[in-house]
Amino acid sequence: MNVFEITSAQNPKIKNVVSLLEKSKARREQHLFIAEGVREITACLNNGYKIDSLFLNCGIHRTPQDFISLFPCELPLACNGLPLFLCAPHVYAKIAYRESTEGVVAIVEQKNFSLQDIVLKGRTGKSPFILVVESVEKPGNLGALLRTADACGVDAVLVCDPLTDLYNPNLIRASLGSYFTVPVVALSNDEALRWLKERDIKIFTAQLQDSKWYYDTDFRQGTAIVMGSEAKGLTPFWRNVADVHIKIPMLGEMDSLNVSVSAGVLLYEVVRQRFSEQLDLH
Repeated sequence: MNVFEITSAQNPKIKNVVSLLEKSKARREQHLFIAEGVREITACLNNGYKIDSLFLNCGIHRTPQDFISLFPCELPLACNGLPLFLCAPHVYAKIAYRESTEGVVAIVEQKNFSLQDIVLKGRTGKSPFILVVESVEKPGNLGALLRTADACGVDAVLVCDPLTDLYNPNLIRASLGSYFTVPVVALSNDEALRWLKERDIKIFTAQLQDSKWYYDTDFRQGTAIVMGSEAKGLTPFWRNVADVHIKIPMLGEMDSLNVSVSAGVLLYEVVRQRFSEQLDLH
């Protein structure tokens, strides 16, 4: 590693990290994003992302060896020859969002997935399992959706007509590293529909109108669960092309759940049905 010290928050390298944190334009133009902490950076390395440079809090890490000891043995090889910046604590505070991330921030090269990159692994059985998300605005909600998708063995997440930058740091933080473990593809509604139909994957839309209870629905076939935006729900596009409309019981006075909570209920029903015999999930 090539080690440099930074003692001023006005250093151009620090200013660029701040820009990558705060501005989607900077992330888009440089094709870079920020990962913070051992969990996120390890997930990057384990899933083929390339690190551009590393920034350490020298109040925690006196030497590069202190930092390397936190990671799997692959890190030294992956970071061989990379610039490593030892930042004074007050400088590091400018680029750190959280206090409990072991004093390390990485600039990472983006990997933009396409539909051709999706491998239908069948982690929940032989049938494909897809989550489709339409026009979700809040990065934290999308990050939470990815975390649940990873836990449920979803093959891919299709983000249709996204209203948020997919490398927004709030999204990546909320996913707790799941952003790097599940293929995420940004595309149009038409592209997603065509891809699903070509693979005979049934489309299940979560909506209150003209719907059947989700627990009375067979998800053992190729399944795509489609979730709408927080504010407006699903557009008529997905309502009209769905094979089945499904709903969750609402026993209180409110008529909806947070999108990530609703998705969790539905995705785990798919898992329950596909694994109930093997895992005794009842």
